[in-house]
Amino acid sequence: MAEALRVGIAGLGNVGASVARVLRDKAAELTRQCGRDVIVTAVSARDQKRDRGVDISAATWFDDPVEMAQIAEIDVFVELIGGDEGPARLSVKAALEAGRHVVTANKALLAKHGVALAEIAEKRGVLLNYEAAVAGGIPVIKTMREAMAGNSVTRVFGILNGTCNYILTRMEAEGISFDACLKDAQRLGYAEADPTFDIEGHDTAHKLSILTSLAFGTRIAANDIYMEGISNISQADIRAAGDLGYRIKLLGVAQRTDSGIEQRVHPTMVPTASVIAQVHGVTNAVAIETDILGELLLSGPGAGGNATASAVIGDIADIAKSRPGFQHGPVFGRPAKELKPYKKAQMRSHAGGYFIRLTVHDRIGVFAAIAKRMADNDISLESIVQHAVNGEAAAQKTVILVTHETTEAAVRKAVDGITKDGHLTDKPQVIRIERAG
Repeated sequence: MAEALRVGIAGLGNVGASVARVLRDKAAELTRQCGRDVIVTAVSARDQKRDRGVDISAATWFDDPVEMAQIAEIDVFVELIGGDEGPARLSVKAALEAGRHVVTANKALLAKHGVALAEIAEKRGVLLNYEAAVAGGIPVIKTMREAMAGNSVTRVFGILNGTCNYILTRMEAEGISFDACLKDAQRLGYAEADPTFDIEGHDTAHKLSILTSLAFGTRIAANDIYMEGISNISQADIRAAGDLGYRIKLLGVAQRTDSGIEQRVHPTMVPTASVIAQVHGVTNAVAIETDILGELLLSGPGAGGNATASAVIGDIADIAKSRPGFQHGPVFGRPAKELKPYKKAQMRSHAGGYFIRLTVHDRIGVFAAIAKRMADNDISLESIVQHAVNGEAAAQKTVILVTHETTEAAVRKAVDGITKDGHLTDKPQVIRIERAG
């Protein structure tokens, strides 16, 4: 049997402790699968005395993860610290430069420094594995990096944030407000005390930027993503979507267009009959469209200690199965130095159907004025419905419009015109309608 694979874990929070526990509890099974023992020989965290529910006394303790990355007797450095700078970046960089394999669940780090770290890994001939960084326990990275050789990806999209999906699912199922759902998500541990990173789309954007690089061979461009969150989604939107045969999901979408690569994160209406519309709660799902395979949908647990730990351990096992002299594949599917500069598509030219909700003064001529603004911008309407706002029938009404395929620029120009006309009593709501499998 080959020599044991020595693992160092930096960060012993929920995920790190789960990884250490599974490596201990499943040791015999992992040895059979990998052909060698996998043992934790070094650990690093902030508080050595904290009880983490797993015995780590046999591992060498390091207060400084960078020191552990540089001098510990390990073959694999597992980074579970979090953050895109500081100890996370410095320790991963140090481990790669020391010729050690790295496994990380840190999407923020990869979104900001992934290409630079990939160049170091490829130069040193070591692996940089990051399955847990995108969609938790779903093996989407392995699928895109290894199992789709020869396929050209045309579009990748999905539900990449469990917190947002949980909130939208409960809003629809129970008819409760966004704020009430968010408070419950925080109480249950699905959302942070400061939920901004999740609910405003930043978490989804980081994950999408990694998928975009894998899909299209471009350098990661997390700062070039059009982004909207879900904090402005109301029960009125949820009900109207249901009445029209749609369900609202926060999607990350990346696709190739004539003007470049389009990356966007925003609430989206998907047909209730589509597969992705059936993804509920904290579950994640990723759809990949290719020229050979067609559409592939991967769905499963997208967050939580066990789901993330499972992906981390899968990455460790891949390293354990490799042997000296084995030629490792590139980190992002293509050599890092060959990744193309990212060319951002013109978002305002995005074409598709749109849902528009307008709260307007209940007076003669408003309905006709709205229709004229749509016609002036060459927007064809699939439907237009007007009804009274509960409790305020005499003062205002809600107008719901669903467009045929048109451009983002045309929709925004029409809505801006309606706003300037003085017909609105509240902010307009515009939600894209996405074709989905």
